[in-house]
Order: sequence, then structure tokens, then C-alpha cells
Amino acid sequence: MKAYQYLINIKLKSTAILLFIIVLIQSCSSTKYIPDYQAIVKKVTIDSVDAKFEEQAYNYVQKDIRPASALSINVPLYNLFNTKDGRYKTNNIKPFGTPPAILDSTLVEISRNQIQKFLNGKGYFSAKVTSEIKVKNKKAEINFLANQGKASYVGKLSDSIFSKKVKEVYETTKPTFTRLRAGMQYDVDSLTYEREQIYRVMKENGYFYFLRPYVNFDVIETDEPEKVDLRLNITNPPNGPHKQYNIGITHMVIAPSPDGFPDSARTKLSKDTVNGIIFTDFSKRYRRNPIVRYDFLKQGELFDIRNENLTYDRLYELNIFKNVKIDYFNRDSTGNKINPIILLTPQKVMSNRIEGEVPFNGGTVGFTLSNTYTNNNLFRGAERFELQLKGGLQSRIGNGQTPLKDIYQRDFSISASISVPRLLIPFYKPILGGNGMPHTTFSSSYIYALQKDVSVRRVFINSVTYDWFETKSKLHSFTPLNFEYRLGTLEPGVDSATVVNNLYYATLLDRKDLTLGMKYSYSLNADKLNQLRSFVYLRVNMDIAGNLLQGISKLSSADSDPANNNPARILGLPFNQYVRPEMDLRWYKHLGGDRQFIARLNTGIAYSYGNSILTGIPFEKQFFAGGSNGLRAWQARTIGPGNYNREVIRTDDLRRAFFGLDQLGTMRLETNFEYRFTVAKKFFGATLKGAAFVDAGNIWNIRRGESISQEVSELDEITVFKLSKLAQQVAIGTGVGLRYDVQYFVFRFDVGLKLKDPQFLGGNQWVIGKFLSGARAFKNEYNATHAPDTYRFLQYNFGIGMPF
Repeated sequence: MKAYQYLINIKLKSTAILLFIIVLIQSCSSTKYIPDYQAIVKKVTIDSVDAKFEEQAYNYVQKDIRPASALSINVPLYNLFNTKDGRYKTNNIKPFGTPPAILDSTLVEISRNQIQKFLNGKGYFSAKVTSEIKVKNKKAEINFLANQGKASYVGKLSDSIFSKKVKEVYETTKPTFTRLRAGMQYDVDSLTYEREQIYRVMKENGYFYFLRPYVNFDVIETDEPEKVDLRLNITNPPNGPHKQYNIGITHMVIAPSPDGFPDSARTKLSKDTVNGIIFTDFSKRYRRNPIVRYDFLKQGELFDIRNENLTYDRLYELNIFKNVKIDYFNRDSTGNKINPIILLTPQKVMSNRIEGEVPFNGGTVGFTLSNTYTNNNLFRGAERFELQLKGGLQSRIGNGQTPLKDIYQRDFSISASISVPRLLIPFYKPILGGNGMPHTTFSSSYIYALQKDVSVRRVFINSVTYDWFETKSKLHSFTPLNFEYRLGTLEPGVDSATVVNNLYYATLLDRKDLTLGMKYSYSLNADKLNQLRSFVYLRVNMDIAGNLLQGISKLSSADSDPANNNPARILGLPFNQYVRPEMDLRWYKHLGGDRQFIARLNTGIAYSYGNSILTGIPFEKQFFAGGSNGLRAWQARTIGPGNYNREVIRTDDLRRAFFGLDQLGTMRLETNFEYRFTVAKKFFGATLKGAAFVDAGNIWNIRRGESISQEVSELDEITVFKLSKLAQQVAIGTGVGLRYDVQYFVFRFDVGLKLKDPQFLGGNQWVIGKFLSGARAFKNEYNATHAPDTYRFLQYNFGIGMPF
């Protein structure tokens, strides 16, 4: 079996090398597929353009004559799939890669003209651009040579605004947006920006019928050839001065079905006006107040385009309408009121989704199946009810084992939640929704987890959570009530003495307890995660439990002594008392184009005290390292804490049984560095992206365990965090990955390589040396002392979505 796997690895490596050679040959041989009268553009340069405008000027070169990047495989892919008999195909073109840039003199002339216009718009009014083409061996180089001349600067700024009220609004708001100032270099983009901002300001201040063509600029020559004056003109419409409009009566109308409003049927609107809104629901499915709450076009207020956009956003976020349309009508052309009419088309209320997943990590394979039922309008007020059933299993592979032969973990869960689109706070009605839809969520779940030959865990969780936006980029989540009941038992065949002596924190599996606490989470810039820009992302979590129950237990005067294994009890059960803060800090740096660099710090600590000073943090609250979103060169739950090595577990059977349970900790410190780029923009109908990464970190314990035996004390020395040992206990891995981006979601494949493994000591930690020389002997020696565990230098990870 091992020989068979070895042959498979050789074949995979050979195939990869062969594919690389084919792509490399294809990239160097594009010229052989074109006729002799054609040439492929290999280089485009733009000379004598001001350095600050070079990148912008290059954007005006027509895309069809821009050569591909040296690192891109778009052209080789295209050549691989779209050539036949030594020529490019003219039909049946496969959507893979991008064709090479073929020289076209017409496109060169268009590019030259566009670059010249661009320079004129930047104040170089006398700029002239010429083009030069060099062709050799069917390879072309294009050079655009610019004679910019001297730039022109703005002298005086003036305006001619026909309406006194419009002028007043403009001058009041101008300091908040204008880029125009005397002495600046003339820039047509600044004029366009100013025009757009004036249009926006007018639409935000009641000028419903204001249009962009009412704003224009005069560029006035002066006696000085390098200076021009600017005059802003805001003209009136043909029928008189611009008028400001107030909101009148709003009609909110819901269509009878998801098919929309029938064209032929005559409908009769309601006549009942409440707070300036006439609500008509032809579907008879919705209550009035939960819907009209998110109409921000209030009667009597000045028309503001921001309120219209806000109404659109929130009504869509209710997730019960598939189409929202806002129109206006004005019954009296001489008046100053416009009446909104909001047309809403409902979507299907109920849905059912079945999902399956096959989590694969080098060494393990799993299967998860879930069924989710959703009702988006449970109580006719856009309340979202969700019921999910989920089950899965995890199995070890390798060593001749078939995927279903060594199933070591089984999980089942059932959860239900109701989410209400507002904050339900007793005796308080907060007015929120300007930056995002607030929610109150009631949830309840039951989790059953079985670890073969070790334990069964049952967890009941009930919580109430409030989510709201402070700004579009700042999200708060507060859970004032989080109640958990745990029931864990060890299997009868487990030797409790062995567990205590070697895996003292595994005793967390064998306990009944209560948790009553609260949680708070704050995130910054989560709305920018899918954008190619530079920003800082922050997520902070705080989980606190047990303080209220501690106070109640003291009032009850019950005898307790947690330090001597006699914790206080509520309803006959001990309760947990701990604090668990976490932080995920990331820096996203846009490097131009599709390139991005991310640096991440992910850390957390769990500290038990009071009633849990001896029993410690609940099992589910422990930290682990490794996996597809962390240290990717390690399988999840197979690293740490500290210098922990599974060789301390005396028998193969125990090592097998406790797989994934013994490598947990109460502190995590992890950092990741990742460089992202595009490999091919057209790859089987999607975009293929790549990544190179370096991960470092580990988990630790922060409190020494009870010295039940000498072995526990020795474990403490290698698993408890000490700053002086940080360097020798940090794991380091590197790797590369591919992301297959189909726009709606991303399939991810990463290969991680171990560089430094802290389970070993001294120089042996740098396992990269063993990988490069003597890998087979090292693995055989490791496998002999750690069976059934096997050592893997490479870790394969499949996932959906980005790792962070």
C-alpha cells in the first residue's frame, strides 16, 4: 500500500512538472500561431509623461494591444485550448485565458489620441503625443512619446448662479467637498468631481428636479499663457427658478404575489393615512408597522436623495421583497410637494436548503449534511425563522485505512432561531437603521458530539443577541443572555487514571455544569473585506460568564470552596466562571491591479477564576491551532500546546482515541502573512487566483495544572506559556494556494509546508531540513514512536471562501 501511494505521489509530481513545461512552452511560442503579416505586442512604453500621471496614462492604451504580465498564464492557457493545426481557431473558442495582444495600427492611433486628450485634461493644453512601432520576428514594441509642454494653472475662481437660494446652498456646503482653489494645476477631473458634488448637494437639499446639465464651467484665457480663470455656471430650468420640494403623502403598496402587479386588474388603494403613509397590502401577508418603519421619506420633510437610498436599502434588507421601486407624483405643478409611491413585490416566504460538504485535510476526511428550513415572515413582520438539522462524521485515512474504516468523530446538531428586524429592548425604543438593519435574534440549539471510545458530549445553548450598526463599517453585537448546559461523560472503557496523569485537561469531558454569561463583539471594516483597497480590519470578542451566578450563590449562603474541589452550585450543578477575550487584527494593503498583501494577528486568552479556578475553562471554549484558516501546514488540532509531543501518550490505542482532544489550550497567538494575485482571468468560466503565505503561532496553557503526578508537572513545563520560551515554541509554516473565484463564492485549495515544528527540541524543530534531505527516514522513525499518527511535511487543505 505504501509503495502504491509512493507511485501516486511520483505520478502527481510528474504530471505537475509536465503541465508546467507545456504552459512554459506555450507562453514562448505565441508568434508561431499568427500569420507572417501580424505581430504580437510584447512591450508598450510611454515616455516623457510626468511621473505622477504615468500609470493613469497607461490606462488609456487600448486593452487589446496591452501585453500580458510576465507572471500571467492567461496567454499560455488561451494557446493551449484555442490553437489547432498551428493556427489560432476562428470558431469554437474556449473561454480559457486571454488571447495575445495582436498589433493593430488603428488601436495604436486611438491610444495615442486618448493619451493626448488625457494630458490636455490635466492642464497640458499644448501637449502632443506621437507613436512609434518596432517589429522584429513577429514581435512588436510600441512607444508613445509625449511632448507635454508647460502646465496651466488656475487663476481666479468665480461663479454665475442664477438662483439666489441655490447659491446660498452651494456656498454653505462648498467647503465640505470642493477641490478647486486658485493656484492649482488645471484638472478636468476636478471640474467633473465638482459638478457631481453640486448635483448631489442639490438633490440632498430638496431640489428634486435638479439635473446635471444645469452645471457647467467656463475656462477663460488670461494674458498669462500658463494661467486660466474658471467660472462656475448653475443655470435655471426653462420654466423658472429651481424649487425645493417637501415630501407629501406616501403610498406604500405591496403586490398581491411574487408575480408583481397585474397589468389588467384594477386595484383599489387604501384611504387610511397614518403618520403621512397610506399602506396597502394586496397580498394580505404583512403587518403595517414592521414595514413602514423603514420608510425614511417622512411627510413634511425636505426631499433628500439620501433618504430615498436609505429606504431602498432597508426594505431590501428585510429580505421579504424581491423588488422595490420608488416613484413620485406631483398633483399640483405649482405646489412644492411631491408624493412618493413605494411599490413592493414580495418574494417567496418559505424555502428549504439541503447542503453537503466533504471537509478534506491531509490525514482526515469528513462528511457533513444539513437541511435548513427558512420562513422569512413568520409573524407577518419580516421575522426570519430558521430551523437547521446537521450531522457529520470525521475519519482518519492513510496507513492502508479506507475512509469509513476509522471513523473517530460523529456530530449531530439541531438549532432554531428567530431574527426580528429591530431591537426589542424592554421599555426602550431605539431609532436605528441609518447605517444598517438592526436585528434581535432568539436562538436555541442542541449539540451531540461523540468521540469514539472516549466521550459523549451534549450541549444545550440558548441566547438573545442584539446586532446593530454604529456606522456602515462599525458593527456591534451584544448577547446579554447566553445560557449553556453541558453534560459530558467518559466511555466506560477509558482508564480515568491514565487520563488524569497524561491528559489532565481532558477531564473537562467528564462533567455536568451550567454557564450563564454575556458576550460582546465589535467589528470594523467588515464591509470592505471583498474590496481591493488598503484598510485595517478589526474584530474583538469578549465572553464573560459566571459572575451573576456567583452573586446568587453567595446570597444563598451555600457552603463552597472551589479551590478544594467544592464549587458552588445552582440547581445542583456547578457553574462556570471565566473571561475569554479574542482579537483578530488584519492589515489589507492594495498593491495595484489584482494584487494584495495581508498581515494578520489572531490572539485570544481564556482565564478561569472564582468557581472554576480548579475545574478550568469548558472544553468547547478551549483554543486550538492548525487547519485551513490558521496554521495551514498543520491539520486542525494537531499542534501544541507549546512543545507538547504526543509521544507522551503511552499506548497506540490511547493515542488513536484522543486524537483531536489532547492538543487544546487556553491561549492562542497566531500571525499570518499572505500575498494574493491573479493567475488567470478566464479559467473554466471563472477567475483563477493565487496566494503565497507564511503562518506562525501556537497555543499554550496559561495556568499550571494540578500536580497530580510528576508527569503532569513535566507537561506543565512544556505547555504553559512563558515569554522566555516563545521563540522555541512557535510553529512556522509556508505554502501556496489557488482560489477558483466564481463571483458568488470561492473554492480554495492550499498546500502548506512545515518549516519549524515545536513538538521537537533544539535544531530538530527546523524540519524543513529533513524535508529536503532524509525525509523518508525521518518519517519512518516518527511513525514508529507515534503510531497510529504519521508525520506529514505537506498539508493539503480544501475550503470554501477566503481563509481571512
